Amino acid sequence: MDELLIASADGHTTMPTNLWDQYLEKEHHRHLQRLREEQKMFSGTMEPLRDYRINRDSKAIFDTDGVYDEGLMGVWDRDIRLAQMDREGIATEYLFPGDHHAIQMFFHSSNGTYSWPAMDAGARAFNRWSFDNFSPAGERFLLVGAPLTGLDFGAMLAEAAWMGDHGFTGTFTPGYTALPSQIPLFESHWDPLWAAYAERNITLISHAGWGLPQGFMFGEIESAAAEVRAEGGDITSMIAKLSQTIFRPNGVFNDLRSRQCMWHLMLGGVFDRHPGLKMMMTEIRADWVPATIMLLDRVWEENRDRLPAKRPPSEYWQSNFMAGLSFMNKAELAMRHDIGVDTMAFGRDYPHAEATWPNTRAYLSDIMKGIPEAEVRGIMGENMIRFLGLDRAKLAAVAERIQAPTFLEVAKGPPMSAELKDHLDLRCGYGKDSEGDTRVAEMAAMLGPDLPRIIAAGSVFA
Repeated sequence: MDELLIASADGHTTMPTNLWDQYLEKEHHRHLQRLREEQKMFSGTMEPLRDYRINRDSKAIFDTDGVYDEGLMGVWDRDIRLAQMDREGIATEYLFPGDHHAIQMFFHSSNGTYSWPAMDAGARAFNRWSFDNFSPAGERFLLVGAPLTGLDFGAMLAEAAWMGDHGFTGTFTPGYTALPSQIPLFESHWDPLWAAYAERNITLISHAGWGLPQGFMFGEIESAAAEVRAEGGDITSMIAKLSQTIFRPNGVFNDLRSRQCMWHLMLGGVFDRHPGLKMMMTEIRADWVPATIMLLDRVWEENRDRLPAKRPPSEYWQSNFMAGLSFMNKAELAMRHDIGVDTMAFGRDYPHAEATWPNTRAYLSDIMKGIPEAEVRGIMGENMIRFLGLDRAKLAAVAERIQAPTFLEVAKGPPMSAELKDHLDLRCGYGKDSEGDTRVAEMAAMLGPDLPRIIAAGSVFA
């Protein structure tokens, strides 16, 4: 086939607020009024922030087909989403929980603080809605489970079985929303869950925001709103404050905690005990990967006789990991052989402000210029299809039916306009510099206290 098999490693969805009562277990309905109040503040802040980042005055540049406003509703409307996938040539796409159109149900850092049973119930509600809403489209959607806390371990194992039985492809890694009583991922406590995920081919996801404390983002929004009110400011002032806090350059998308779970599993020997377990690092860039792996390899070599990991982390990266490159930039593509070209997967992050949508075809024709065909096909979908064990024949039929772009259309496509390139630079950091090794010292400082705990936990396997 000539068409590219495009599998997007990042897309988002959220349950409509009018369905909360239908899917949430009744004993937790008492929390919904409070959650609806939080929803007003969350969406009332995030939507103007989205419009600020996307710059609606630029619609003549980025929305020449006039699809943006309706396309946003594909966040929960299956038919609209499929139409936008067909338009951009996307055969299949991950669906992660989380979008500004509706706050998540108790289990996310974007809402206030709730009991862990409510968090678990909210995650189950999302999972069941996501299955009911998207599974009729079959292989077009890769369902990702919302995270249970793990404080009721039996419930977490039961949810793993339910997800496996209902065709979920992945789940957020435990600890996505951090609670003080959660057990670290390198402890043997988690081994039955890792075994269940490996057996059922459910991939662990570390997404931007992993490890943030419960209520963290909502607290930042609430504090900023209070300051703006006291100062007599408006929504513009609110946006300015948030742009300097949770959405600053080293904010949520570059918070180092989302990388920490990777070395907990690597150095903790989890992939030795469960070689079939897989992990995808999504929407946290990958320009940090080579320097980080060098650091972890050095730490492993210095402590190899004490750590439970039997192999250097660089080997686990190649065998058990994939980088989901949401709004992949030129610097990451230039580093592809250092990162590992077979471990990279394109993600369009639909329908977020920083997404490549609705400009994915133009974006691909620009960023993939001069890249060998085999590497283009790998990054655009073949790597992910292999990694996840997807049905390639079915996806190839989809790509042909929706007339996905061919390699030649991408390789020889028209140049992107300077205006659109500037817009993508502002929107998703298209031309930003590589992080390289600039944050290695910060990561080493985080790793220092982790190391003796990982070594101590590994003594049970000695």
